[in-house]
Amino acid sequence: MIIELDESNFDNETKNGLKLIEFYTTWCSYCMKQRIELEELKDSDMWIGIVDCEESPKIAQKFEVKGFPTFMLLKDGEKIAEFAGFHQKAQLLNKLMKYIA
Repeated sequence: MIIELDESNFDNETKNGLKLIEFYTTWCSYCMKQRIELEELKDSDMWIGIVDCEESPKIAQKFEVKGFPTFMLLKDGEKIAEFAGFHQKAQLLNKLMKYIA
């Protein structure tokens, strides 16, 4: 499942559980490639949120996003991990495994 997040729903959607968030921009070529990788995960049980940093700059500022794409793993609304740059599906899942297991 991939959920579009913005300032109106971010806090409510991320306040409970383990959430993977991708911060992106529409002009970033790596973000476009990343979307293809994420689409392969959308039918899994993994909860994935995406934040367009041009549309929701306050969220990007709050989490001090410095480049795109940037992934953050939140647990009950608190950041527990950050992964910067493009990740193939297998690389991303491998990084997440130590937080899930």
